Amino acid sequence: MSDFNPAAWRAFASVIGSEWVMSSDDDRHAYSDHYAADESTHAPAGAVAPASVEEVQAIVRIANQFKVPLWPISRGKNFGYGGSAPVMKGSVVLDLTRMKKIEVDQANGTVLVEPGVGFFDLYDYLQNNKIPLWISVPGNSWGSVAGNALDRGVGYTSYGDHAAQICGLEVVLPDGDLVRTGMGAMANSPVWNLHRYGFGPSWDGMFCQSNFGIVTKLGMWLMPEPEAVAGYDFEFDQPDDLGWVIDTIMPLRRSGLIRQSPSIGNWLRSAAVMTTREEWTSDNGPLSESVVTAIRKRFNIGWWSVQIRFYGEEEIVQASMRVLERAFDNKPILSKVPTMWRRGDAPEGTPMTGVPVSFPLANANWHGGRGGHVGYSPVLPPSGDLAMAQFRRTYALYEKYGMDYHASFAMGERSLTNVNQILYNKDDAEMMGRVDAMFRELVADAKAQGYGEYRTHIDYMDLVAETFDFNGNALRRLNERVKDALDPNGILAPGKSGIWPKGARA
Repeated sequence: MSDFNPAAWRAFASVIGSEWVMSSDDDRHAYSDHYAADESTHAPAGAVAPASVEEVQAIVRIANQFKVPLWPISRGKNFGYGGSAPVMKGSVVLDLTRMKKIEVDQANGTVLVEPGVGFFDLYDYLQNNKIPLWISVPGNSWGSVAGNALDRGVGYTSYGDHAAQICGLEVVLPDGDLVRTGMGAMANSPVWNLHRYGFGPSWDGMFCQSNFGIVTKLGMWLMPEPEAVAGYDFEFDQPDDLGWVIDTIMPLRRSGLIRQSPSIGNWLRSAAVMTTREEWTSDNGPLSESVVTAIRKRFNIGWWSVQIRFYGEEEIVQASMRVLERAFDNKPILSKVPTMWRRGDAPEGTPMTGVPVSFPLANANWHGGRGGHVGYSPVLPPSGDLAMAQFRRTYALYEKYGMDYHASFAMGERSLTNVNQILYNKDDAEMMGRVDAMFRELVADAKAQGYGEYRTHIDYMDLVAETFDFNGNALRRLNERVKDALDPNGILAPGKSGIWPKGARA
């Protein structure tokens, strides 16, 4: 399958025009994983960039004719997880960036986006048209609204569970057929993006993190602009504060008082976007306590920090603030800074109020050189004791492999997601030699606790899929049966999420 038939390029060009068929060495490099230690491992054969759903359908049919593996991307900005590169080397990247239509239902607070619509695109559209709806954005907001939701990305407002806001998909299946899910299965349904379920099985979730279809339109619920946003930015002084902070916040999260998913992050999550390691030390080993203290002092940050916000009518927001204040009474807080935004104020300017940003990507410069990172994100129960145990084990592995600890704990309604980044310098061969072994040991450690990752880098999709091992990996077998039924030629994103077509499973 990896041997590419040049006649396929000509067939693709006949559909979308030769200028949108990209197969030069520069093109292949552009679509590679620039954070990878060895970009050739997942090097694509090239890329094609359709502008409409009809062109996507035609490309899929050509791929079936020539048995060409396709790797769909929305914008390809998911750095730390593979960017635009495919799992299978030699795949053709199906770049959906040109598909940028936006349809907003202002009265009902929904949007229908094509996959090329980025967070900045949607934010600008709402602002320019004075539509009083807010988006939820991830920390690095240069990616696709649809792509992020389909990969179960998260943001910082009460709509921050992006996959949970999906309502209705349009999908090109691996044979080129076109379906709409939910109420969209009825032609011209006025409630396609208003009601999450149609009649019979619900398919929206089947196209998240899967290779069962290509999403060409995605419905999403947006937040009505609130009357007020208020909260506190907390800083905590000691590593051991993590446990009691989680046990203080989680009851408020479960009760529904806090509707966002607060993320408590360590000092490096803040510092890595404001400075570089070489400003503080030339030592290649783990940072000393004195260096950590000096960095924290300069930027006035705690060992851990968390930002909590309430959204809605001002009297309700103010009442919620009082409950939060009582919860933290007599607790060892390093600092707390109140924040307040009221309707009519200028944009507050952070993801907490739905404003897209890209500065967190600066953390790739922490070590200098050609910087990069890989993400490791297991999910665990919402317990302070378990979070502390997870922190101590993971911190010890960072020290074992001589890497700097960069982590956060995102608090869902009933779970914690421990988001870790392994920051590195691709030009440091010795450092890069440690990354793979460290990642594999982290996954093994999580598996020993019964914790699974919620998403992972293309290098490790098989490794992580293998950890979901109930009844002899029954979930993988189910995924493979669906794959074989929908994609008998195995042309769509082989290997994504550990789901391989027949003939490639060895």
